[in-house]
Amino acid sequence: MSGTDTSAGVSAVVETSIDDRVGTILLNRPEAMNAITVALGTQLEAALRTLEPQVDVIVIRGAGGNFSVGGDFNELQSLRAQGREAMAPLFANFARACATIVELDVPVIAAVEGFAMAGGFELMQSVDIVLVHEKAKVADTHSNHGMVPGGGSTQRLPRVVGKQRALAHILTGDRLSAADAVAWGLAYKVIPASEFDSEVSDFAHKLAGKDRTALARSKRLVHAGLELPLSDGIAMEADTVLDHLSEDTSGGGIEAFTEKKGS
Repeated sequence: MSGTDTSAGVSAVVETSIDDRVGTILLNRPEAMNAITVALGTQLEAALRTLEPQVDVIVIRGAGGNFSVGGDFNELQSLRAQGREAMAPLFANFARACATIVELDVPVIAAVEGFAMAGGFELMQSVDIVLVHEKAKVADTHSNHGMVPGGGSTQRLPRVVGKQRALAHILTGDRLSAADAVAWGLAYKVIPASEFDSEVSDFAHKLAGKDRTALARSKRLVHAGLELPLSDGIAMEADTVLDHLSEDTSGGGIEAFTEKKGS
């Protein structure tokens, strides 16, 4: 199936597919290295919301060997000529798509290969887990074009890598390697080129095999806790684990473990 903004007569630039309980979202503008447009932002949000009830894990990828090079300069220039209000949907649609990821109960993985620049780099920061191709090149390159980040880098990046690294990176626009991304905490794992597709698939299916409710609650605790004082976050965690263990469906894993240990 595919995500298409049919109401506006816009062709699909985001496609979705399902394999067992793993959903894949494909940014499908390979001729433009998956540059972000007004339509892509709209369709990305729609694809995330459509897939969530059908799957246990979502993987976001880019077509043609690249994740995304960021905003589409051609569309931006056209919108810019029309004034401030015309440009707003380009950033608002993409921001809503990125914010949606946190709201979903299922883990969202970015499988990053090729270039992940500017808005593509910001989408990386928005997902739950990043798996990065060994030859990937990632960066916030806005400053190289005399621009200010508009997809969340100034807010998310310091929270992930700290003020020094975030500010230096945003101001310089220096490229980061796959190894740098892992060292900075921007990615979980570097995957060799020859194994990229299979390892991404294996990783996603392994997650999909776990208890959906447990993963959803853990994800929610992490994201919510980042906005709270530590003591409040610890209290929230305690309440959540007690709720989880009090439910009839929450003890299967514990029972299976104790039965196996006793046999």
